[in-house]
Formats: sequence, structure tokens, C-alpha cells
Amino acid sequence: MIDEKSHSAVMLSRLDLSNFRNYPSLHLDIRSGPIVLTGANGSGKTNLLEAISMLMAGRGMRGAPFDVLLSKASPVPQWAVSALVDGPQGQVRLGTSWQSVESGTSQARIASIDGDTSVGIGAFTDHIRIIWLTPSMDRLFSGPSGDRRRFLDRIVGVTDFAHSRAVSSFEKLMRQRNVLLAEQAYDKVWLATIERQMAQQAVSIAAARLASIDALQGHIDAVDTRENGSVFPAARLVLQGTVEALVRDNPAVQCEDEYAKILVDSRGLDQAAGRTLNGPHRSDLMVFHAAKDMEAAACSTGEQKALLVGLILAQARMVKSQFQGRMPILLLDEIAAHLDKDRRKGLFEELLATRAQCWLTGTDTMQFEALESKAQFFTVNNGQLNDGQIE
Repeated sequence: MIDEKSHSAVMLSRLDLSNFRNYPSLHLDIRSGPIVLTGANGSGKTNLLEAISMLMAGRGMRGAPFDVLLSKASPVPQWAVSALVDGPQGQVRLGTSWQSVESGTSQARIASIDGDTSVGIGAFTDHIRIIWLTPSMDRLFSGPSGDRRRFLDRIVGVTDFAHSRAVSSFEKLMRQRNVLLAEQAYDKVWLATIERQMAQQAVSIAAARLASIDALQGHIDAVDTRENGSVFPAARLVLQGTVEALVRDNPAVQCEDEYAKILVDSRGLDQAAGRTLNGPHRSDLMVFHAAKDMEAAACSTGEQKALLVGLILAQARMVKSQFQGRMPILLLDEIAAHLDKDRRKGLFEELLATRAQCWLTGTDTMQFEALESKAQFFTVNNGQLNDGQIE
């Protein structure tokens, strides 16, 4: 049964894996509170978090093709993940699986709720929300704008389920436009139709991004203004983009007209470049260390990690405010990297205060000594889990 103290959080009470990565089979009973997975690199810690992330729409925290997730030792061409989930609708069993077919083509993922397979993976959002932080995200602020844009779109997508469809639709339309422009004598009527549809999707994307940015900033500022504050620095968020700038100050219909005109006027430049040069696919999320008024890219590695952790915690609070008061599940891979001892201790205190079910990984158990007796510890060794409680 779910602990009374965790009623404000979504949690898994049981997890089963079959032929997933280096887990031929796994059955795990889980208590409320943090779960700490330690072990050598390559032992399967991240694979376990990735399996949990498959309970959300998309390709999970690594974005890997579904066939790559299949265990190499599997006797059957199928992997499966299922979990007993305690969420706002009560306790349900969620399951998802994928199977290759003889022709070599991949079938879509199968999703089930309490054994009913006539549902899509999107139906899981009534029961579960998951947020993750991975080591690759440590380079978010110094990397290309596309990484920050995808990070922002994941934040938006956890609460706005139409957003990912809008992004995909815009990208598909943009590819069609690029193909048409590559032709010497393109159909101007058809091109105008595509550009009008692109404008509709672009404005929807920009509006959703801005709404999420405003909400997220509100949750960041709310913590920063508390008397006790946080060990993690507050961030200031700025979304740069042509369409976002339009949406900030104008009605949606006017924004669609303006962006459609921009596309028409830039046909020559875009044709020469071989791509569409203006739109929400070129927007960038700028993050600043608020107290220092310094762009995150100019901060130290430790400060960047602290800013990122603060953003993830703020996102979790934002999700809670929009998900019937339930904290999402947090998957924090190699979370202790680049955090000093004081910030690690502060992180664990904040996580315990949220009552969220947090899955944390690391190579050294002693990095999590502040969680002794407060978390469930496992050591991971080649897809096998053992009790790893600190002695």
C-alpha cells in the first residue's frame, strides 16, 4: 500500500521489466521515498531509469529507437515494461511493450492500462508524470540552441500534450516547404497553403512555450523569495525567437498573418540557403544566473549544474500545481556529479521535503550518505539488483 505521506506524489510500488537492455527479467517492489541505485559504469543503472521513462509518450530519456532497447540475449524479439502506479486516479497497472516483426519493420508500441490494450500511450498521462535529468544535460547551457529548445519543449510537453504534435506538424510542413522551394518552378498556391499552416502551428508552439516559461519562472521566483531560500541559485529565463516576440504582444490571428508574411518575404533567402531560416525551430532558451546577472554559459561547471537542478525542481513544482497536487516521479541520473557536499545535502533535503519518488544513480554509495535510513538502496551489477543499504 502507498504510504500516507506520499499521497502528494505519484509513485511506483512495483516495477517489472522483460528483455529491456541488460535486464532479461526484473521484478522490483518499491517503497515510498527516494530510491538510490549505485554500481559501476555500465552495470545498468541508467537502463533502469530509461525503462521507467518509457511510461511516458515518446522515446524515453535517451531518445533511442525502440529496437535498440531489446536485450541482445532475448529469446523473443519483444521488450516490455510494466508498473503498478499510485496516482491521482488511484492504483493502476501501466504496461508498454514493443515487438519487431519478421519483415524487419517496427510496429508501434503497445500500451495497456489494467490489461486493457485498446489505449494509446497518451492515456498514461491521466496517471503518471515523469521528469528526468541526465549527464548529457550538464552541457545544456554551453551547447547548441537546439538542445535548449528540445529541453524547453519537453518541459512544455509534460503538461501540454498537444505541444509535441504541434512541433512535429510544423517540422513536417517545413520539410515540405523546403522541398518545394528547391524546385525551380514551384507551385506558389500550394506553397502559400503550406506557409499558412506553418503559421498556425508556429503560433501555437510559441504560445505554449511562453506560457510554460512564465509558469516556470513563477515557481523559481516563489522559492527564491522564501526566507530559507534554496541551495540552488535562481534562474532568470528569456525565450528568444521571432514568433515568440510576436505572440508576446499581439493577438494570435495577427501573429499568424505576420509570420506567414515573413515566410513569403524570405522565400528567396530560404531557397538559396536550402532551408527555412526563420521560425520557432530557431528559437533559443536563454538562462541567466539571477543573483549574478550572468548568462549560464559563462558560469562555472558547478554553477551550471546547480542552475539545472534548480530548474528541474521548479519544473516538478509546476507539474504538481497542474496535476491534481501530485509531484511527478523524478529520474536523476548521476545527480551528484559536479555538486559539492553542501549542495548534495541540500538537494536531498529538498527532495525529501517534496515527498516525490526520486530515482537517483551514482557510482559511489557514500555520495548518498545524507539519505541513509531515508531511502531504499540497491546495488546494480549487470542487470541484477541487490540490497545496497549503507552499513
